[in-house]
Amino acid sequence: MAVVAGAIVGVVISLPEKVDRAILEVTLPLRHDDIIRQQAGDKEVDAALIAAVIYAESRFRDQTSHAGARGLMQVQPKTALDIAKNSQATTFVLDDLSDPQINISYGTYYLDGLLDRYGGNEVAALAAYNAGPTNADRWGGSEMSVDDIPTDETRGFVADVLDKQGRYREEYAKELGY
Repeated sequence: MAVVAGAIVGVVISLPEKVDRAILEVTLPLRHDDIIRQQAGDKEVDAALIAAVIYAESRFRDQTSHAGARGLMQVQPKTALDIAKNSQATTFVLDDLSDPQINISYGTYYLDGLLDRYGGNEVAALAAYNAGPTNADRWGGSEMSVDDIPTDETRGFVADVLDKQGRYREEYAKELGY
């Protein structure tokens, strides 16, 4: 009887933790953490930032936007073709953007280039990721703050990504390699 009581207590004690984790998986999903960690390490981009961009762009679902952006990180076809050309990827085709490894690799490559362009300013890099570098340059470039972004869509995107970046770092520290 003591063994049964102990088992019941163990289940009851672990139940809230399991429920909390299940809720987290619905409200803040994380998939492909192995690829995210690998790309973060290869390109020296914060893993939580990559996860947050994926969350904001696709909620970790492979899809194509009305504007033609593809995959988890919603990479534009022209951007992907430029990356493939610059990296001498001889067999790349646009359908490859459905592959999480390729999509996260290309999206992180692009994000890393934007972070370099804007001197590490995540706000400017994210604004450029969402609305294009021409707009980000016009809104203040490397000196940009969230308040400088004039469009609700891009300002909301940047604010959401920055919020989720902190949450991913906190909630998935182990999975993202912190």
